[in-house]
Formats: sequence, C-alpha cells, structure tokens
Amino acid sequence: MNDTNTTQGEESIETLREACQTLHEVVDRARARLDRNVWDYLRGGTESETTLRRNRLAFDRWAFRPRVLNDMREVDTGGTFLGHRLRLPVLLCPIGSLESFHPDGPRAAMRAAAEFGVPLFLSSVGTVPLEDVATVEGGVKVFCLYKRGDDDWLDGVVARAVDHGYDAFAITVDSAWYSRRERDLANRFVKPWRQVPGMEFQKALNWADIARFKKTYDIPLILKGIATAEDARLAIEHGADAVFVSNHGGRQLDHGLGALDVLPEVVDAVRGRATVVVDGGVVRGTDIAKARALGADVVGIGRLLCCGLAAGGTAGVVRVLELLEEECRIDLGLLGVHRFDQLDGRYLARAEPGDGAGNVEPVPAGRGGGAR
Repeated sequence: MNDTNTTQGEESIETLREACQTLHEVVDRARARLDRNVWDYLRGGTESETTLRRNRLAFDRWAFRPRVLNDMREVDTGGTFLGHRLRLPVLLCPIGSLESFHPDGPRAAMRAAAEFGVPLFLSSVGTVPLEDVATVEGGVKVFCLYKRGDDDWLDGVVARAVDHGYDAFAITVDSAWYSRRERDLANRFVKPWRQVPGMEFQKALNWADIARFKKTYDIPLILKGIATAEDARLAIEHGADAVFVSNHGGRQLDHGLGALDVLPEVVDAVRGRATVVVDGGVVRGTDIAKARALGADVVGIGRLLCCGLAAGGTAGVVRVLELLEEECRIDLGLLGVHRFDQLDGRYLARAEPGDGAGNVEPVPAGRGGGAR
C-alpha cells in the first residue's frame, strides 16, 4: 500500500509505523475513530464483566522465571497451525461484523493475515460472504460457524467453504444462548448482525452434530468455546482437530474462569492429540509467551484485531502484528529461549498482580485503561 490509497479508513503501513510505535497508540487511534456504540460493543463483556476481567487477571497472576547466558543472538518467533507455518503463533479471531470497524472489514483483515503470515477465522456473523473473503490471495483461512439452519443448510455452508479453499472449519460451541451485554443494552444499541432468523439451531447443537460433521466432511474441524477438561476430552473423542479454549472474550457466561486459567487442564486432557488454541485477554507479547509456556500452540487476538482495523484497515492490523512480533522477540530473548517451543511451565511462577492488573488494554501502569 502507499499513501495514495488511504480512502475508506485505509492507511499506509509507513504512516502507521510512525503514528503507532506502541500497541496502546493503536488502541487510542481506534477509539478516536469509532462510534461510541461500536466502541462499547468492542470493549464490553457480559453483565458485571467478571469473566472479562478474569481473562486479564489470569495473565497478570503469572510472572516469568528467565534464564541467562544462552547466546541469544538468534531468536525465531514463528509457530505452526494445522500444518501451516506461521510468522507468529497468533491467529485473528472470529469477530461478528468486522464491517463495523472498517468498511472493508473481513477482506481488510484477510489481506493483513495473508501479508503477515497468520490465519484469519472468518465469523459467519456478518454481511460479507465467505466467497468474497476467499478472493484474497494467500493466507490461512478458517470459516467459523454459528449454526442457523438444519443439516441441509450446514451441508451447503461447508461445501461453499471447501469449494472456495478454506483450510479448516470451526464451530462456535459456547453460544447456545445469547448473553446480556449490558453496555449495549444501556446504549440501546441493537446490533443488526444479530437480527437474523435460525438461532434455535445453535441452541440445539450437540455432540451428535459434531460426530455427523466428522463422518460427513473432509476438512479439519475446530471446536471454539471449550472451557473444561471434560469437554476437551469429548472433543478429542469426537475427532476434533483443534480445541479452542475460549469464553468468548468474557462475552457469554459471566463469572467464569479466565481462559488462561482453564488452559492447563485442557492441555492435560488433550495430551498432544489435537492443536490447542486459546484466546481471551491477549494484549501483549508477554501474554503469547505465557500461553505458549502453559501449552497452547496458537494464541488468538480479537479486540486488538478490531482496533487495528479501526486504526488503519489492513495496515492497522499488520501494525498490531508487527508490534506483537517485536515484543515477542524481545520477550524470548530475555527469557533465554530461542523459540517458543522451548518454553514450558519452568519459566513461570505464580505472583501477585502488579499495578494496572486487569486492564483490558495494552497500557503502561498508571496510564489508565481497564474495563471502564
């Protein structure tokens, strides 16, 4: 991209590199550009937002135990996902209606994912068809479904994803009922992408549907929204290729555990039989390192994705990923490891959270932030 192509919320990567030299500058830029209703939708969680805060506190309660004198001139921040080599062990989470954050939301996000070298999970909740996003060349594409029809309807959706080159298929499993997101209710903000028929099919989703999927379709299956070891084991028994530990960013059941707190029991239940992904509260390179040390293969970012889109479209998302990569490179170098797969629980210790604990934005302590 160049500076002559900055219409419709797009910026050049050179502009973003100058304007956003920290992640919190990306967030500030996004907030200044977004309608308050959309900003509150992005920032908020369910009811009292306890799960939302616990997602962050789960990271803040771990401290590092670095090793030294390991000749750290070479550091590799890469990762893998279902056989695909990634520049960073990060994926862009499925977000409903990315068009709310940028006019070309899903396509802009896919362009960034392809350019940088990470997967995009495209949510079925949006106005841009999966076929349109598939026109973006390159990149790892995953379609993430909310079920809104019967089995024949599902057959049609999967066939479209397969025919258009999607690399995997995800099913959201933690949304049998839509939650009370009180920021939206207080703003009287009615989300148009939620006003669609067929939500009863999501309520009826069950393990027999997962068994049917694996029997019927030849595409890797990811179950997104696993929050216990029990369900992780069932996911493996039903043939899931990846288990996605998530509480929907604190936006479904309130008073749940932080996703990172759940991760160790899921990793223990999976025992290497499937890829493990985690999201929820990830705002720093140190968060990625902690999740990898606790056994995640890939870490998802959601709110940072949306902030990148709002801050500058494709270049904004690339800039978010560049900053996370820079943080990760320094983190690994200071931890004394050359690759993410050298991390394990020996590099972590429980600790009291520091100043700014629980902030859902990547801000320095004392600067502000938090779930306000």
